[in-house]
Amino acid sequence: MQIMLLYQLGIGIYGILIRFFSLFNTKAKIWIKGRSNIFENLKNCNFQNHKKIIWFHCASLGEFEQARPLIEFFKKNHQDIKILLTFFSPSGYEIRKNYALADWIFYLPLDTKANAHQFVEIINPRLVIFVKYEFWYNYINQLHKLKIPTYSIAAIFRKNQYYFNLVGNILPNPLYLFTHIFVQNNKSKQLLKSLKIEATIAGDTRFDRVVDIAKSNNLKPEIEIFKSNKKLLIIGSAWPEDIKIIFNRENEIITKIKVLIAPHNIDGASINSIINLLPKDVGYYSKKQFDKPILILDNIGMLNDIYKYADITYIGGAFGKGLHNILEAAIHAKPIVFGPKYTKFQEAIDLIALKGAVSIKDNASLNHILKHWLENSVEAKMAGNANQSYVHENIGAVQKIYNHIKNHI
Repeated sequence: MQIMLLYQLGIGIYGILIRFFSLFNTKAKIWIKGRSNIFENLKNCNFQNHKKIIWFHCASLGEFEQARPLIEFFKKNHQDIKILLTFFSPSGYEIRKNYALADWIFYLPLDTKANAHQFVEIINPRLVIFVKYEFWYNYINQLHKLKIPTYSIAAIFRKNQYYFNLVGNILPNPLYLFTHIFVQNNKSKQLLKSLKIEATIAGDTRFDRVVDIAKSNNLKPEIEIFKSNKKLLIIGSAWPEDIKIIFNRENEIITKIKVLIAPHNIDGASINSIINLLPKDVGYYSKKQFDKPILILDNIGMLNDIYKYADITYIGGAFGKGLHNILEAAIHAKPIVFGPKYTKFQEAIDLIALKGAVSIKDNASLNHILKHWLENSVEAKMAGNANQSYVHENIGAVQKIYNHIKNHI
């Protein structure tokens, strides 16, 4: 009981800190504003008029991409269901708040007992799906009490997480409260087994998603114009930390090829933080400046279709908090480069083992692999083909999950 009180106190302190930081931090301010009057807004949605509501909860944009294939599958095969989609982070909500296949999209209120009770009472879902790392105890416990089927999908666990050490024996563990957990790999399954929790290896639903995207084969002739007759490096989900490594003064290779940069965030301040690290001759996609050696992709939603034009791809994030989505490049049979912080991502580990991807630690190691692949097109093609084959070999997560939970719909 005392431990539970500590958890509730911790959540309360978290809420207070967010409010404090919102006074001078834009993201925290959006986090608070997005949750204002949320229960009143929820009540106005008339959830009680719908018998089949499936609630998906995602932390942010990456988790949404894992939920999306399942949402689309449900909508295609069950005309009578309604989808509630919630986000924890503004970086997910603000980008996908108009997602057409969700009937309602909200921020998730803070994980207090009162919020969880009121939220679940209002929406009364038929079934709930939490994605990857989202394990909010009060919400999951409330759903468990009401015997509402609740699943975790695309989950991945590591031995150093608190669930598997002494702290996990003290703090409330929501993993025991799920109806079932679908994990990405056998290591995660075995870790859960050590807690006597059964799990199913379903894989990552993003594989299904990127294969579907690739089938659309949307052409972007303007990228051919930009590329001209040169080799093209596409930098996806770029952060300033990545640009500092790539555009180091000693990197002569970059000056001999074309470079397309897709910043992870496309607000003015974020783009400027990248532009300030680049040579002066830079063009913007929105302004159709395709005659420049470096092009900034300053919009959202096109990167999936543009990877096909690359000779080499670099995926950002792994010099910061962690690697972004590499599967979008892999499905197009492209060799992949990224920074050192990738070990939380099974696909990155696998593609390195298959020699389709390389992790670099500095400008020198980046130059080495760029030079190697640019001068050895056969090996670059083999790397790309290994990546594409890996994606195709790992599809099917959506069907596995659906087969398990369909009786609860």
